[in-house]
Amino acid sequence: MRNVSLWLKAPAALLVAVLLPLSPAMAADPIRIGTSLALTGGVAPIGKQILAALQIWRDDVNAKGGLLGRPIELVFYDDQSNPANVPQLYTKLIDVDKVDLLIGPYATNMVAPAIPVLMQYRKTTIGILANAANSKLHYDQYFSMLPTGPEPQKSFALGFFQLAAAAKPRPKTVAIVAADAEFAQNAADGARQVIKEMGGFDLVADQKYPPSTTDYGPVMRAVQALNPDIVYVAAYPPDSVGIVRAANEIGLTPKMFGGALIGLLVTPIKVQLGPLMNGIINNEVFLPAASLNFPGTREVMAKYQAMAPSAGIDPIGPAFPPLGYAAGQVLAQAVEGTKSLDQVKLAAYMRSHDFSTVVGDIKFGKDGEWAKSRVFFTQFQHVAPNSLEQFKANSHEVIIWPNEYKTGEMIFPYAAAKKP
Repeated sequence: MRNVSLWLKAPAALLVAVLLPLSPAMAADPIRIGTSLALTGGVAPIGKQILAALQIWRDDVNAKGGLLGRPIELVFYDDQSNPANVPQLYTKLIDVDKVDLLIGPYATNMVAPAIPVLMQYRKTTIGILANAANSKLHYDQYFSMLPTGPEPQKSFALGFFQLAAAAKPRPKTVAIVAADAEFAQNAADGARQVIKEMGGFDLVADQKYPPSTTDYGPVMRAVQALNPDIVYVAAYPPDSVGIVRAANEIGLTPKMFGGALIGLLVTPIKVQLGPLMNGIINNEVFLPAASLNFPGTREVMAKYQAMAPSAGIDPIGPAFPPLGYAAGQVLAQAVEGTKSLDQVKLAAYMRSHDFSTVVGDIKFGKDGEWAKSRVFFTQFQHVAPNSLEQFKANSHEVIIWPNEYKTGEMIFPYAAAKKP
């Protein structure tokens, strides 16, 4: 491993070019793949998992002879979970580093500002875990590694409100709480659309908070004062922790509580919060369920879990590493399918072909989103304190929607699910 001098002036930003010793059979110049990932800052717990997955993918491809007979080299920057850093980083990857291919970045807030740069240079990428990032620009060389499907905004809320509509007695009043940032507002917009289209719900609060918020007590007390039946939240990891703790401290007990709390997909955060999560219904993108075991899934997760302790990252990581690895698989299959590194040809191939990955078969549709949604809603049930082992299977995080993947039933109302 070697460090490469940094073009971005922000002192904490980091570029690492990862090189592997080349065997005689792979003495050709490497194919350089560039990305920026959140390795520090608020969403770093997930960004680091994506990097690990891409490193595993790189090693697997190189062990089989590389792409087009050439080894893969990853060139990556730390964007510090800061959207303002991303345009500079992708400009450098293209203009200065002159990478052959691009992937990422990770997270909606970072992908959104990357797309205009990609459009300017006519470059292709696969954004990782970005919700509806291309819904306004409609860039035809952008693709999404997130199973939200053709209506990405609504996917983070549809199952949640379908569960609410089926509950007895049906909850009616809704409060939305979301950060004033790209991802959270996309998810909140989806909730608003679903509420309007389904009918039978009354939106009594639509609260937006600054991403810099550290005290969530006032936010949640304002919600509690309205006594809504449903509290729908869209939040990144730091917010997720603060909101869950604040809700428990003030004794918030709506009939349903949850939504898109991204922090609750990170194992160390799950262990940290423990029983405080009981009853929360949350969006999930991938789980260690028997119905989600595809060719290569277990092997990738075994490699990830073997390296995680020494890397200081999520020791289980069921949600994010498979999607990061799958992004690499799609890129590799497009390169091999076109026998080319031409950006326009790669995009055309991705739009017109199916891909076999460790998260199942993928076909892309409008705006580069998955043609078919495969999003889950789970409920935390009977979670014990200070236990990592309980999260190695999904027995305490039960899939309750959609029906075809269900592993248990929703406990309703929220107060009942919170009981030991």
